[in-house]
Amino acid sequence: MGRFFRYAVVLLLLASCGGGGRFSAPSNLDDACSIVRERPHYLRAMRAAERNWGVPVPVQMATIHAESRFIGDARTPFQYSLGVIPMGRQSSAYGYSQALDGTWEEYQSETGNRRARRDDIRDATDFMGWYMNKTEQRNGIAKWDARNQYLAYHEGHAGFARGSYNAKAWLLRVADGVADRAVRYDAQLRACRA
Repeated sequence: MGRFFRYAVVLLLLASCGGGGRFSAPSNLDDACSIVRERPHYLRAMRAAERNWGVPVPVQMATIHAESRFIGDARTPFQYSLGVIPMGRQSSAYGYSQALDGTWEEYQSETGNRRARRDDIRDATDFMGWYMNKTEQRNGIAKWDARNQYLAYHEGHAGFARGSYNAKAWLLRVADGVADRAVRYDAQLRACRA
């Protein structure tokens, strides 16, 4: 019994330690060089998406920062009725890219990438590239235009075309922040490559 108990305790400790950091954010989200030093696979994934879809790495990074803060299993918060009764999540958004179920399924179908997962940085960045490429085609927004790409990403192509973001002052502030962060990330990445 004593030996079994020791094995059980050791197994429990190992289980509680495993996997906790898998979806955690990098330690310094304000420094692009720090992010890519800590998570070099992020940069590889973003470069692959840039090659496939033409969306610059800094635009992808700034959008991921706004959407999930680089947390791979990020979800929207629960909504509560009367402040205490859980009514479900605000939306089906999940993962690095905060892609909605329906949009993710459209991506999987169009790209043939049925095994893609929203909590995989490579799949999430490829999704963002695919979506922003469509945004350029449908809404005429340049892929380097982080502000408007983010507004279309958040509101959807039709919502952006209608100008739904104009009634959301908070969203316009976030989009301005995404644009500023993309410029900052770009300068930082150029400096750390040198």
